[in-house]
Amino acid sequence: MTDRDSRALPAEGYSIRGRGARGNLPGRFEKQTRQPDPGVAEMAPRPETELIPERSRTIISRNNSPDVGFSQSINPYKGCEHGCIYCFARPAHAYLDFSPGLDFETKIVHKPNAAKLLLRELAKPGYDCSPIALGINTDSYQPFEKRLGTTRALLEIMLETRHPVTIVTKSALVERDLDVLSELARLGLTQVALSITTLDEELKRRMEPRTASPRRRLTTVQRLAEAGVPAGVMFAPVIPALNDHELEAVLKASAEAGALWAGYTVLRLPNEVRPLFKDWLAEQYPLRARHVMSRVRQIRGGKENDSAFGRRHRGQGLYADLLRQRFERACRRYGLNRSRRPPLKTTLFRPPAIASKVAKRSAEQSNQLSLLP
Repeated sequence: MTDRDSRALPAEGYSIRGRGARGNLPGRFEKQTRQPDPGVAEMAPRPETELIPERSRTIISRNNSPDVGFSQSINPYKGCEHGCIYCFARPAHAYLDFSPGLDFETKIVHKPNAAKLLLRELAKPGYDCSPIALGINTDSYQPFEKRLGTTRALLEIMLETRHPVTIVTKSALVERDLDVLSELARLGLTQVALSITTLDEELKRRMEPRTASPRRRLTTVQRLAEAGVPAGVMFAPVIPALNDHELEAVLKASAEAGALWAGYTVLRLPNEVRPLFKDWLAEQYPLRARHVMSRVRQIRGGKENDSAFGRRHRGQGLYADLLRQRFERACRRYGLNRSRRPPLKTTLFRPPAIASKVAKRSAEQSNQLSLLP
């Protein structure tokens, strides 16, 4: 993917309200590139979001990346209507023959058989229980979840089988499932993190157009904490010369809301994300664009992206080291990461068949007790 491919995007001055990308940059697997007529807006002013069902065969993804804290994950959705322009998951849409640009925000693939698949995989002989990270590539609480309830169905299975699960989200919709999450938390089976990238409403509107407001996310942290759900915050990504100055303010507000821990990652620009982000930056913040990209190259060893394990999340060099020091100092000041988080329990896991028998027996006992005088 080269910057020349950005010619497929609309002419300067054209943007779509409520969307991150300005158009459909071709995916890296496409053999032909269609160039729009200059000055003609090819996209509708308010393109509709399309929900596309996918009959998956599996639901749990496995990884062995040394710089992530989980080995299993579930993504109920592919693509994300939140429209965050920097999203590292955008390139995955190219595997579906969709554009990582506007298609990523408007063509949402979902798995209607997700709950059935999870039950099947958890019931396999020899299944090795380890925490499942829910919604890592794309948010499991994006707008369609309110109607579909796929994420809630998965959480109910986690509770029934006593399976540990973690969540990272930018949505207040996670509060809908506080009943399930609080019970999981009581058993030592869950932790939830809110991704808060900025406290600036205008920057949020441009950069993460369909996400909950920063203040609303802080309220969600507070409500999770009040419900007994261990809550944390991810300041991610840190974008040099754009939101990096907010690091201390975000951590302070998060701690005051009840967050117990915090983390951060620096901006990643893999494959098609790089030209999409640079196009957005030039359109939304033209006076800062050159400075932002200069700082990005400083933390990426002179490049605009570095996918190497150990460096991709934190960067390298003087600026990256200064950022780490600021983060650690702010965490100490505001009481975040004060103690090591206890690992989620895996010893309580019971396969679906056993879990169903236990639930049935419990229901029968409850019915018998209700008949007593």
